[in-house]
Amino acid sequence: MTWKHPSSPMTKKFKVQRSAAKVMAIVFWDAKGVILFDILPQGQFINAVLYCSTLNRLRDAVRRKKPGLLRRGFVLQHDNATPYSANLTQQFAAALRFGNSSSFCPKSRPRTL
Repeated sequence: MTWKHPSSPMTKKFKVQRSAAKVMAIVFWDAKGVILFDILPQGQFINAVLYCSTLNRLRDAVRRKKPGLLRRGFVLQHDNATPYSANLTQQFAAALRFGNSSSFCPKSRPRTL
């Protein structure tokens, strides 16, 4: 709210327009910068098959941008969403020799007494 003199002109209010489209982005990065940036087509959602193909592109991007990292190994950290924790994704990541870490893993939580 602003204070103004009664004789001053009314402030113009702009109409808010809805965005044309919502898109989903998948980003992989490390401490030095972005390794892979991928945008899904409009209306498409991530699933296990699509995530596996993204992991394949990630492997190629790591080979190009971070030579030697695949030999040393690295860990993917992600949430416990269905595409990431699906058996297909876990097996594919293991075949690519990606380490896997979840920010929320019920099996690794400490027990409370």
